[in-house]
Amino acid sequence: MTVVTRFAPSPTGRLHVGNIRTALHGWLWARAQGGRFLLRIDDTDGERSEERFVAAIRADLAWLGLAPDGEVRQSERFALYQARFDALVREGRLYPAYETQQELELKRKVLLGRGLPPVYDRAALRLTGTDKARLEREGVRPHWRFRLDEDAAIGWDDLVRGPQRFDPATMSDPVVRRADGSWLYLLPSAIDDIAMGVTHVVRGEDHVSNTALQLQMFAAMGAAAPAFAHMALLTGAEGKLSKRLGSLGVDHFRAAGIEPAAVLALLARIGTSDPVEPFVDPAPLVAGFAFDRFGRAPARFDEAELAQLNARIVHQLPFTRVATRLPAGMDADAWAAVRPNLHTVAEAADWQRVIDGPIAAASADREYLAEAAAAAAAIGWDDDPWHALTGALKERTGRKGKALFLPLRQALTGLDHGPDMAALLPLIGRERAIERLRA
Repeated sequence: MTVVTRFAPSPTGRLHVGNIRTALHGWLWARAQGGRFLLRIDDTDGERSEERFVAAIRADLAWLGLAPDGEVRQSERFALYQARFDALVREGRLYPAYETQQELELKRKVLLGRGLPPVYDRAALRLTGTDKARLEREGVRPHWRFRLDEDAAIGWDDLVRGPQRFDPATMSDPVVRRADGSWLYLLPSAIDDIAMGVTHVVRGEDHVSNTALQLQMFAAMGAAAPAFAHMALLTGAEGKLSKRLGSLGVDHFRAAGIEPAAVLALLARIGTSDPVEPFVDPAPLVAGFAFDRFGRAPARFDEAELAQLNARIVHQLPFTRVATRLPAGMDADAWAAVRPNLHTVAEAADWQRVIDGPIAAASADREYLAEAAAAAAAIGWDDDPWHALTGALKERTGRKGKALFLPLRQALTGLDHGPDMAALLPLIGRERAIERLRA
């Protein structure tokens, strides 16, 4: 069996961190099993779906490196849905219901008021042909429900949550099509999973009850159901479900200077007992991915942890991976020198300004710096000018430690800290270094 996973976003907005995690887990499982990862655009809602969001979804996946192996759009598959719909109507698994939203809400309130679960009473199944004809003449258009088999217990072994059991008698027959003919999520999704050969569905635990309903739909259509993995939901750093997580997406991460590799490395491991590690390449994440590593407790997403992980990844990035994002004039040697001090690649521009100048000198140790300028003019600059300079000054002045090094760093960079001066000084160069020491 070839493993096939799918990511099925609705193009009604931008992807957020929870969507990204779902896509990543599906992609990792497909790659780990040598299978295929498909993108399905769930755009049956014609009023809310927008092409700009379709383009954004593709762009976000590309930035993350989660390239799909194929793409389909639900808006192009209505004929398939209609054919399946007609067959299920003939078989008695779909039926028309004529209650208005207000009538359904009233029924719900009555049941809740009696302390009963708000399960639909299947009143529509008791309508006669005459009743339906009268309603049609009155201009009432039906919505359509899927009739659950109350005698067929629902159960599956979830790849994350373990054994799951539902009693269909405690569940309402789900609405699958609105009165205006538009589709709701459940039935088209099941039809597509069959047609696309999906073997594994990865989604949030808030879809568990939907899975229970869809399992009967798969059975009604004579198809084997895919395996399901319902991931625990993300929580914010404060330990609660956070609305902010719904606003964190690729645009936010890019603006913050976060590398795609950092997003992948964090989202692949949170919720497991495995350590979050700064993998520049996703290969180790693929090799170690398994659903049974994830627990049922909510997974904690912390932006501070992401920022720290990002810095560790930046420290590993080779020049070839970042060359197009570096400031003019920064070559491989300069990148190697400043990289250990960066939190984001964008910060390299600050150090290029330190190299090129001008800078505001931060040391007032003028006599010592005058001695340093003379020493800098006298030493050779072809090999290791920093150690040659500090060695000469140590011998001339008797200084050592902080008293020897800090005034030089302050005068040469305008800062108290930064990259290894042995790597930075050759980049500053002889003429600029002497000029800064004299200044």
